[in-house]
Amino acid sequence: MKQAFFLLLLAAFALAHMAAQQAQQAAAEVSLTFTRQGGIASNQFAVWVEDAQGRYVRTLYATRWTANGGWNRRPTSIPIWVDRSGLSGKPRAQIDAVSGVTPRTGTVTHVWDGTDSSGSTVPPGDYVIYVEGTLRWENQVLHRAPITIGQGPRQAQVSVEFSGPSTAERGMISGVSARALR
Repeated sequence: MKQAFFLLLLAAFALAHMAAQQAQQAAAEVSLTFTRQGGIASNQFAVWVEDAQGRYVRTLYATRWTANGGWNRRPTSIPIWVDRSGLSGKPRAQIDAVSGVTPRTGTVTHVWDGTDSSGSTVPPGDYVIYVEGTLRWENQVLHRAPITIGQGPRQAQVSVEFSGPSTAERGMISGVSARALR
C-alpha cells in the first residue's frame, strides 16, 4: 500500500513538474475573436512571429487552404504571411505542422513557445506577433503586436490596418490581444 501511494505521489509530482516546465517555456500568446464569413475568398488567416528587424521567426497558425497551395490559386490570400514565411520553399511536413482547418466562430488562442521555425530557442529581446486575415478577395486586415521576451509578463499594444475597398467583413478578426509570458 505504501509503495502504491509513493508511486502515485511520484507520478503526480512528475506531471506537475512537466506542466510547470511547459508554462515556463511559453514565451507569448495571442488571442482573437474569429467570426466566420459566408461566401468565397474569405476566412483565411495566419499568425506568426518576426524579430524586431522584420525577420521571420515562426508561424503559429495558418489556415490549411492557403498553406496547402491556395496562395498559388488566389494570390490575395494572406499575401504578407505567404511572402514573409517563405511558404513556397518550405517542406510539406513543416507546413502541415502549423496549418489547420478554418476554426469555428469564437475565441482562438495561439501560444508561442519561444522557438524559431527550426525549433531553436530564440534569445530574449523584441519580437512582433502578426495576425493577417483575408476578409474577402483583396480586402485584408493586419494586426501587429510588439512584445519583449525576457522581461516578464506584459500585455502588448496591438495596432490594426485594413486594406482594400470593402468594409463589410472587417469583423472577421477582432479583439486581438497579445502578451509576453516571460
